[in-house]
Amino acid sequence: MSPAINYPLTTLHFEVQWDNNQTSSFSEVSGLTMEAEVVEYRGGNDRALTVQKQPGLKKFGPVTLKRGIIPSESGNGLFAWFNTIVAGGVERRDVSVSLLNEERRPVMTWKIQAAWPTKIEGPGLKATGTDIALETLEFACENITIEVK
Repeated sequence: MSPAINYPLTTLHFEVQWDNNQTSSFSEVSGLTMEAEVVEYRGGNDRALTVQKQPGLKKFGPVTLKRGIIPSESGNGLFAWFNTIVAGGVERRDVSVSLLNEERRPVMTWKIQAAWPTKIEGPGLKATGTDIALETLEFACENITIEVK
C-alpha cells in the first residue's frame, strides 16, 4: 500500500480509454466540465422579496482530446467511429479519463457517458514550422461522473 499523498498531483500523467479496453496516448484533455443551471422561483402568493433557487438542467461541455499524429497508428478506431456519424448513425460510447499518480495508478477518473465524436481536426500545416503535428478530437456527451479512488 502506498503512503498518503499530501500534495497536489500534476496533470502530467493521465490515460484515456474507451470501450473498456482501447487506450490511446493523448497529450491534452480539456472540457471536463459539468454545470447545473440555476432556476429562480417565487411563488405567486409568496410575500418575501427574495427568490428561491433550484437546480435546473444539467449540462456537460464538449470534451476535447489532442495528440500527436503517429504514421503507424490507424487512429485506434477513432476515425472509424467518426465515420459512423458521417454515414448518418450515432454510435455512443463511454470514454474515461484517469488522472494517474507517480506509480501510474488511477487516482481520479472522469467517466464520460454516451459520448460521440462531433469534430476531428487535423494539424495546421506550415512549410516553415517545426511543431509537432497534432490532431484534435471533440466529443459531445450526455453525462460525466467523477470517481475518486
